[in-house]
Amino acid sequence: MTRISLALAACGLMGATLANAGEVEVLHWWTSGGEAKAAAALKQTMQAKGHTWKDFAVAGGAGDAAMTVLKSRVVSGNAPAAAQIKGPSIQEWAREGVLANMDDVAKANKWDELLPKTIADGLKYKGNYVAAPVNVHRVNWLWTNPEAFKKANAKVPTTWDEFFAAAEALKKAGITPVAHGGQNWQDFTTFETVALGVGGADFYKKALVQLDGATLKSPTMEKVLTTFKRIKGYTDKNAPGRDWNLATAMVIKGEAGMQFMGDWAKGEFLAANKVPGKDFGCVAAPGTAKAYTYNVDSFALFKLKDPANQKAQQDLAAAIMSPEFQEVFNLNKGSIPVRLNMNLDKFDECAKTSAADFVSTSKAGTLVPSAAHGMAIPSANEGAIKDVVSQFWNDDKATPAATMDKLVAAAKVKAQ
Repeated sequence: MTRISLALAACGLMGATLANAGEVEVLHWWTSGGEAKAAAALKQTMQAKGHTWKDFAVAGGAGDAAMTVLKSRVVSGNAPAAAQIKGPSIQEWAREGVLANMDDVAKANKWDELLPKTIADGLKYKGNYVAAPVNVHRVNWLWTNPEAFKKANAKVPTTWDEFFAAAEALKKAGITPVAHGGQNWQDFTTFETVALGVGGADFYKKALVQLDGATLKSPTMEKVLTTFKRIKGYTDKNAPGRDWNLATAMVIKGEAGMQFMGDWAKGEFLAANKVPGKDFGCVAAPGTAKAYTYNVDSFALFKLKDPANQKAQQDLAAAIMSPEFQEVFNLNKGSIPVRLNMNLDKFDECAKTSAADFVSTSKAGTLVPSAAHGMAIPSANEGAIKDVVSQFWNDDKATPAATMDKLVAAAKVKAQ
C-alpha cells in the first residue's frame, strides 16, 4: 500500500474506489499556457480515480532536457510511470527492456480499432503496446492572412507555381511573403513540406523515412532543394534566429502573408482572438492536399514494481485514450484527437479539415511521419539531415548537387 493510501486509511477516508490507489509520476514538457491546462485535465482524471499525480515537468519545447533527465532516472532504476516520448525513440526504449506491456488496457479499450494502423504500429514493440498516444499535429500546413492576400490581389496557392506567383504579388504590395524563423528545426519543417509537395508521399517515404540513397540523390530531390531555396528569397532579413511564434505573429498582424508551420501555430492565432476562415486561413501546403505529415505526442509507460502503481499506470493509459481527455486536451493544444470517430462539434474548421484528412490519407497510404519532428527516423540521422538542410538554406553558394551528397552521408550516420 502506498503512503497516500495509508494516510487516507488513517483518516477514515479509505473507500472502495481508493482500495488500489497508487501514484503516477509523469514526465512531460508541457509547460506553456494551453499545454499546462491540458496536463492539468489528465491530473484531475487520475485524482478522480483516487490516484496521486506526481508532476515531473521539464521545460523545453523540444523535450531535449527532459530526455537527459529521463535517461539518468532509468539508469538508476528509478523510472517514472510515464514519459512523453515519440517516434522511433519509443522503440529504442523498448529494446532496452524497460517499457511495460499495455496490451490488457489496449484490448479492453479497443485501441486497434480506434487508431490508424500507421499510428498504432509506432506505439508497439514486437506486437505489444508500450505507449499511449495523446494527439495528432498536422505539420504540412500553410497559414495565411486573408487581408494581406486581398491587399496584394493574390490567390491562396495550391501548387508551387501559384505559391511563387502569390509570393511575388505580396512582395510588390510591400508585405513579407513568407514569415520564417531561421532555426534549424524550422528550416527542416519547411524542407520536409516542400519534399512532400514536390515529390509526393512515395518519394517522401523513400527519402525521409527509409533514407534511400538513390532517392536522396535523384532529379526529384534536386527539384525539392531548388524549390526550397527559392522560398528563402521571399523571407525577410530578420528571419535568422527568430522563434516560430514570432513568425506566426507577423502573419497575425498582416506584416507577412504566409507561414509554413504545424498546427501548434493555430494556438497563437486563437490566443490573439482571431477566427479561422475569417482572420486567418489554414490550407495544406502547395501540392500536399492529399497527404498528411503527422507528429504524434505519446506517453511511453515504464515497468514499475509496486502493484498499486501498476494499476494507476494502467488507469493513466486508459484515461489518455478516453474521449473526454482527447477532447479537452486537443482543444487546448491546437491538435486533433488521435482517437478516430470522435465528436468534433467543439473543434474549429482547421481541426475538422485536419481530422477528415487524417482519416482519408490513412486509407490512401499518404499519411506520413514528420522527419523534422522526431517521428520518422533515428535521432542521429534526424540531427545530421537537419544540419545539412540548414547549411543549404543559409549558404548562398551551396549547390543542390553537393547538398544531395551530404544528405546521403547524413542518412548513414549511426548513433554513438
